[in-house]
Amino acid sequence: QSENVLGYFVNVERVPNSCSHSPNPISLKDRKILVNLSMAYYRVKISAYNEAGESPQAIYIVPEISVTDLPGQIHVKSQGTNVVITWTPEYNPKCFVVDWGTGKEDMHMKIVTTATGNFTLDNFQPYKLYKMMVHASDVCQCESFIRHEMTFGVTHFYSIEGVPRTGPANVTILNITKHSALVKWTKIAAEDCLGFLQGYRISYTDSSRKKSPAVTLNSSTTSYHLTGLKEKTTYRVQISGFTIAGEGPQTLSQPFSTPKYGTVEPLC
Repeated sequence: QSENVLGYFVNVERVPNSCSHSPNPISLKDRKILVNLSMAYYRVKISAYNEAGESPQAIYIVPEISVTDLPGQIHVKSQGTNVVITWTPEYNPKCFVVDWGTGKEDMHMKIVTTATGNFTLDNFQPYKLYKMMVHASDVCQCESFIRHEMTFGVTHFYSIEGVPRTGPANVTILNITKHSALVKWTKIAAEDCLGFLQGYRISYTDSSRKKSPAVTLNSSTTSYHLTGLKEKTTYRVQISGFTIAGEGPQTLSQPFSTPKYGTVEPLC
């Protein structure tokens, strides 16, 4: 039916949108529009119209930009369930717009008109990862943020960190020789860390229950080469993750045995 379309209406809605009403839709003839958006969350609604009226809306969520924190710009200090936010701007816009929450379905918005931000937010839940974005704008009318705001900084934080509630998953033992073995695992999911994961601790116990000293690895590591094993001995590996709050539960591998000679080869 595209030959009967007279034009399109495009609504670009900021998420969250604490304005009293949504901005007016953009009317255009083309099936393409270039918009200059900040790193906040946005919902785009598009409808077509002809002489008979307007079609239902197609709704599109602008994908989150995968970017690391913009360092040194936003400083978050936790005080229990309260959080104090400060930043030092590179220039002095008329206002800042602050977004915070655990995701696009749970975001809050605050307009700050002071030159240097220094304010307290409350009611943060412990052990949850929050995202905070600060945007600068030289036009402070609520409906104008979409056109004028620029993202000043992004950071992630926990109001209170906990220890991981699980260990790493899928621990497997590969390339077993009489004195070594390769351990691999799947990293702990972010929602199970309950804090910023600092790293992993790995050790092993032999059949006589003698435990090796734990080795500390960084949080990006998902494999480790065990050395110094005894031949013809059964072992079990233990791996745990830790945050600044402490160490979580250990994941135990399936037992494996080192051979008396060479490498363990699969049967043909």
